[in-house]
Amino acid sequence: MGSHPSSYIREDLISSCCRRTMQPRCGDSVCHVLMLVLCLSAAEDFDWTKNNHGSFYYGTFPTGFSWGAGGSAYQTEGAWDKDGKGLSIWDVFSHKKGKIQQNDTGDSSCESYYKIKDDISLMKEIRLNHYRFSISWPRIIPTADHVNGKGIQYYDELIDHLLENHITPIVTLYHWDLPQVLQEKYGGWQNISMVNHFNDFANLCFEKFGDRVKHWITFNNPWSVAVEGYETGEHAPGLKLRGTGAYRAAHHIIKAHAKVWHTYDTQWRGKQKGLVGISLSGDWGEPVDISNQKDIEAAERYVQFYLGWFATPIFHGDYPQVMKDFVGRKSVQQGLGTSRLPAFSSQEKSYIKGTCDFLGIGHFTTRYITQRNDPTGRSSNSYFTDRDLAELVDPRWPDPGSEWLYSVPWGFRRLLNFVKTQYGNPMIYVTENGVSEKMMCTELCDEWRIQYYKDYINEMLKAIRDGVNVKGYTAWSLLDKFEWDEGYSERFGLYYVDFRNKNKPRYPKASVQFYKRIISSNGFPNQREVENWRRKAVEMCSSSNQLLAAEEQRSTAANILRLIHDPLTSHMEMVTEIVVPTVCTLSILISAVLLMFLLRRRN
Repeated sequence: MGSHPSSYIREDLISSCCRRTMQPRCGDSVCHVLMLVLCLSAAEDFDWTKNNHGSFYYGTFPTGFSWGAGGSAYQTEGAWDKDGKGLSIWDVFSHKKGKIQQNDTGDSSCESYYKIKDDISLMKEIRLNHYRFSISWPRIIPTADHVNGKGIQYYDELIDHLLENHITPIVTLYHWDLPQVLQEKYGGWQNISMVNHFNDFANLCFEKFGDRVKHWITFNNPWSVAVEGYETGEHAPGLKLRGTGAYRAAHHIIKAHAKVWHTYDTQWRGKQKGLVGISLSGDWGEPVDISNQKDIEAAERYVQFYLGWFATPIFHGDYPQVMKDFVGRKSVQQGLGTSRLPAFSSQEKSYIKGTCDFLGIGHFTTRYITQRNDPTGRSSNSYFTDRDLAELVDPRWPDPGSEWLYSVPWGFRRLLNFVKTQYGNPMIYVTENGVSEKMMCTELCDEWRIQYYKDYINEMLKAIRDGVNVKGYTAWSLLDKFEWDEGYSERFGLYYVDFRNKNKPRYPKASVQFYKRIISSNGFPNQREVENWRRKAVEMCSSSNQLLAAEEQRSTAANILRLIHDPLTSHMEMVTEIVVPTVCTLSILISAVLLMFLLRRRN
């Protein structure tokens, strides 16, 4: 998961006081006071004006529904310069001071490169049906004309071990780690030559792994690649080409996706019998006032500029009409001869349309949307001001982790129904869904994550009852990992990873047991049983907390000895390596004791 679209406005329903929930990133949000109208809604057939929130639904998923978890190469593998791997744009970007929270890097991350069997044993513990991972392009093609045999061998072993344990690999070809050599030589996704380079890489993957991999994802969340990589500069490669960079990058990504789909279709599908799709991320946008046509149009525009930007060309052959209208009109107002949104030729439209065997959906949260004209006038030139809207949140929505990630389960069902009606009810795999925590001390008893998964998975079940063609669900993520510009300050994992320990040990959070029960029951049998799952999950995390506390005590003692013998150690290092872990360890032990006391009293 990446960071979120832009700086957001949080609207207080009671006091009407504005306050930002993130540091401003794009400079386009203007804080203004609005009284929100609560429109908690979901739909049986997609309808902007229909309110049907509904209660929790107890029932099961269709037979054969696939349950999984995921991660990506740069976020988990580590071994950034080992065994012939080349540099990626994220290696270079994260090594620049000030780009990542606390100057973290993915150099070692979870060390999954060395822990294939360990991580697969965790997957078996949860009883996953599939595991979603990505192939590092620079690990297998470190330079433009060299294939790295050790990189091929690593992914061979990963795929083989998954299959030996009856876990289906779902493989992403591009999860943001472009080879740095292609960025330096061509300008990355700003250059049309990336289409052929990406096709060559994908073709090699089909050749080497396609006999065993039957589910391919071309791109993960191309919205973030385009906007955060080439518009705001928050992500690698860090370019700030306002108003043009994101549109140009997206244009080339869509063409690259289509070319790879056709390559598989003509050269590999007949013998390998696999599927090729794309994973698109999308928040839901709900109108602030469902009786206000301008708010309804703004909400649809929000979704079209986000998910529809990529989905509409792939399913219908061209960009959403609203994108063409708005960007085109603003380009004319700015005195430009042509639209900043590139155009597809008629031949390209035919070539791109229908290049999707399944659609991956990544979804985390929802926004209220209202109409807002760009206040900065004709000189403004950005993706965000092109949309003419404001994004708002309800302060009563739970927000346990990332500042952008509020728990709004009903938005998930709304989004899935939107996809059904807009794109002809395609086969859907939910490729990312989960919630983070952002705290200094460790907390394995992640009841907020249990609640998030329970509510969001239930909304997905309702969507399936609505007729949405969802075939599988991927919890995001299996492990705590490197979270892009947030470094290790946020944790999405079902398993806690101790990044201070060089061995990167994994510890199960309470959500592991809860998710495992959902999988084994293929849904939610009845209220009593589901409540019992939660209780048992929290009981089990108490012992895990004690184990982790003991490990952290040992680690802290080792650090004390090291620091005593190191006269160059700064005061701040003493604080971060001794004081903070000690406080955290004490907190964990106190929490475990209190929890055990409460459970004994209840019994």
